[in-house]
Amino acid sequence: MTVDQILLEPVITEKSISLRENESKQYTFKVDAKANKIQIKEAVSKLFSVTATDCNIVNVKRKQKANLPVSRASYKRGHGYSSSWKKAIVTLAKGDKIDMFEGA
Repeated sequence: MTVDQILLEPVITEKSISLRENESKQYTFKVDAKANKIQIKEAVSKLFSVTATDCNIVNVKRKQKANLPVSRASYKRGHGYSSSWKKAIVTLAKGDKIDMFEGA
C-alpha cells in the first residue's frame, strides 16, 4: 500500500482537536482497514515530514441509522447501518507539529 492509500482523511471532532492542542500532540486520521500501526506511523512520517512516536488504533463499529427517507413525507425508522471504519491516533515527537492542521 502507498501512503495515499493508508491515510484516507483527517478526523475533525471536538475530542480530536483537544488531543491535538495538548502537549502530547496527537493527531487523528481515518485509515485503511488493512493498515497496521507500523504502516500508519511510516505514512505520517513520510507525508508530513515529522517523527511519529506512537500509534493507537480504534475499530469504529457500524451504527444503526436513525431513519431512512422513503419519500418526501415519510421515513422508515431504524432502517440501515452506517459502515464501520478504522481510526488511528498518532502521537508526534516533542516539538513536531503538522502545519496543515494548525492553519499555517
